[in-house]
Amino acid sequence: MSNLFRELEWRGLVYDATEGLSDALDRERVTAYIGFDPTASSLHVGSLMTVMPLARLQRFGHHAIAVVGGGTGMIGDPSGKSQERVLLSSEQVAANVAGVRRQLEQFLDFEVASNPARIVDNADWLGTIDVLSFLRDTGKHFTVNYMLQKESVNRRLESEEGISYTEFSYLVLQAYDFLQLFDRYGCTLQMGGSDQWGNITAGIDLIRKLRARKVHGLVWPLMKTASGAKFGKTEAGTVWLDPQRTSPFRFYQFWLNTDDQAASAYLKSFTFLDRSSIEELDSVTRSAPEKREAQRVLAREVTSMVHGRDLAARAEHASAVLFGEDIATLSASDVLSVFEDVPATDLAADLFESSGFGIVDLVAQVQLAPSKAEARRLVQSGGVYVNNRRVTDPHLRVTRADAIEGRLFVLRKGQKQNHVVRLA
Repeated sequence: MSNLFRELEWRGLVYDATEGLSDALDRERVTAYIGFDPTASSLHVGSLMTVMPLARLQRFGHHAIAVVGGGTGMIGDPSGKSQERVLLSSEQVAANVAGVRRQLEQFLDFEVASNPARIVDNADWLGTIDVLSFLRDTGKHFTVNYMLQKESVNRRLESEEGISYTEFSYLVLQAYDFLQLFDRYGCTLQMGGSDQWGNITAGIDLIRKLRARKVHGLVWPLMKTASGAKFGKTEAGTVWLDPQRTSPFRFYQFWLNTDDQAASAYLKSFTFLDRSSIEELDSVTRSAPEKREAQRVLAREVTSMVHGRDLAARAEHASAVLFGEDIATLSASDVLSVFEDVPATDLAADLFESSGFGIVDLVAQVQLAPSKAEARRLVQSGGVYVNNRRVTDPHLRVTRADAIEGRLFVLRKGQKQNHVVRLA
């Protein structure tokens, strides 16, 4: 149990914490919780920033509780939001809770004898209280002045849209969650991102007033990309943990594309690698950044954790093929598995017989370029690849003999935009 707080500090996961938490984590087995908002049926890579500290806490011998917000999910947390969320139906929330629960089971150990993790749904208690009892027994401990001082509320009041009474009440509901977890499971620590500090301290104050006990809170900094954008968002949208929403290959690529400056922080936050391993990777990044060894290890570790070693190895192999020149040596089925989430076009095979299909026409046909004139310029500038080999001759004609197993081509524009042509 010792040194957990210092471990979190080294990993950059302590933005603020209540006084005495470090000592408490050293001297006793603490029960801690983190809440997960079921706004979707899958967690995303940004959620890992929340999942990993809870998993680390359990590995250090403490008790971990994951609270899936089936109750608060009906309201919506205003923290970090510039406008009110679209409220979900009870059926949508229930489906999302089930999906999030399944994913949390990948990271937390519910079988270990000494400190098994627990998943609970706050709808179990929030769904059974009546409004009058809640206002009388809990609401009276929160002054409006106190709530207005919270950043999540204050920021929304300054916006044009303001904040509804529904979301204004969220802080009290989350504080009540902490009280219930304290009473039911002896939970004395709530953790979360720095935008949750106001909600967490509200729960700490409620337990102090009603139970005369000191409990704790810990928050980590919100992670941003090198460009300052919200972590986990890409041009293609959110990177999900659900392989049906984001393929393991695309998931692997997300981590592989990490900027050199962020690689070390990501290794600390999103893997269980120890200090010496990460420091060694830092050294390699400084001496030989072109090897991108830290990014490769990061992608392998996180993809293995989320999707399993087999799919991680497959994604790693696919990545090597994607940027190599041996793609034509692979079977058509292997290539299709690598590019299963890449746009594809079916064309008649007889178009590629005899004299073949002009490369300029082909690039325009699959809309890698908006016009034939632009397709010609793209080819002449060396921006087009056929089966990973650059072509520069606008008069080139590709034939069925050039296709992988005579039935498909992989066209690429630049370094990242791929398109599969299947011959039917």
